[in-house]
Amino acid sequence: MKDFTYLKACICFLLFAGVFSGCKKEDSFLNVKPNESLAVPSTLSDLQGIIHNQAVLNGNYPSLGEIACDDYYVSTSLWDNQGTTARNAYVWAKTVYDAGSNVPDWSDSYNQVYYANIVLDYLPKVTYSPSQQQLYNQVKGSALFFRSIAFYNLVQTFALPYDPSTASSDLGIPLRLTSDINAKSVRATEKDCYQQILTDLQTALALLPNSATDITVPSKAATYGLLSRIDLALGDFSGSLANATSCLSLNNTLQDFNQLNPNAFPVFPNYSPEELFHSSLEGNGLVGFNAQVDSNVYKSFSDPNDLRLAIFFYNNGGQIEFNSQFDKHSNVTSAIGTNEIYLNKAECEARAGDIKNAMADLNALLVMRWVTGTFKPYTATTSTDALTQILSERRKELLLSGIRWTDLRRLNKDSRFAITLKRNINNTIYTLPPNDPRYAFPIPDNEIELTGEPQNNR
Repeated sequence: MKDFTYLKACICFLLFAGVFSGCKKEDSFLNVKPNESLAVPSTLSDLQGIIHNQAVLNGNYPSLGEIACDDYYVSTSLWDNQGTTARNAYVWAKTVYDAGSNVPDWSDSYNQVYYANIVLDYLPKVTYSPSQQQLYNQVKGSALFFRSIAFYNLVQTFALPYDPSTASSDLGIPLRLTSDINAKSVRATEKDCYQQILTDLQTALALLPNSATDITVPSKAATYGLLSRIDLALGDFSGSLANATSCLSLNNTLQDFNQLNPNAFPVFPNYSPEELFHSSLEGNGLVGFNAQVDSNVYKSFSDPNDLRLAIFFYNNGGQIEFNSQFDKHSNVTSAIGTNEIYLNKAECEARAGDIKNAMADLNALLVMRWVTGTFKPYTATTSTDALTQILSERRKELLLSGIRWTDLRRLNKDSRFAITLKRNINNTIYTLPPNDPRYAFPIPDNEIELTGEPQNNR
């Protein structure tokens, strides 16, 4: 077995990424077999090098849901100039992609799964000294985390919102648990998908350090944060609360917006101190610099002392647009951050009737967003009142962060918060009602043709 240095391993696996990102109809990602002689990782350092590939594992997270959500709008002329996928996703068309086209939200996510599986498959084959046990644990835990977050992103994009009454029959995604490209791809049920994700993350918790010096690699705090996010999507509010509490016990840092310069570009010269794990969305021509803020969302920032008005938005010739270059690493981040976790915790407490702690957690976040000395703590008299306020602030705080699509999917299950989305293009009104089957994007037709698996009904 030939030894490969860190650099050679990274180069070879980047070659794999290039092969997979350019898949055609006849060589779909899930079916093409790479030239395995290109690289044979044989040391922990080789495997660590794969885990540290930020271009693959921290970038290009699915953006179809962000394109389809209601935080923003674009002009007809800009919409006209987009590719087929972006145009169709924006208006919730039943057919989204050009026939035979590559769908990066699918292929890039499964590329992440492949990288993680390479690590998990080769770990038992490498030898290491007792002094390397911590490194071994971190590499294995990281691979499980990356595979889990890729699976979660895929199921949020290409499967229906979770319903416990039908999860045993609702189709999820193929669970690729091996790097063997010849292994058959079969769509698992949603129940099995989430069970795999949660089981792997629980295993990762026991392996990862409490925190990481580099937030592009997973930590225990980030894993608790991801578990809280997933539990919220599943409607497991007690689980989400427990994981949010554990996360914040390890890292509860919040950024005081009084210390930020709203005119800086980017706002954060590096990463936001609230980020527990950094990732970014697939690039597209709609979300980001070109997006105009939904007018109702912008009006909801009604207090002039709310510093997010200056940090989140800018006036571009009379058009209110997102200050989407929040940090220097990505146009649109999809990070796991402590701000999200505070909101998860507050929501779950409100749902449990713990109004006092729910409002305390909400206020702990918001006081860091107001001009010093001007914030008046929010109060609530009922659980519903508390929940309504928390969800309103969640919408505002987590704009353009890759979370709104999942929030729409889960909140549509509750008639109190269900909404119909609307778009206006060329004076044609498009709508997406609550719980519509179009909340699951179609599986790429290449995969359907090659695997024989059923397509989503839209």
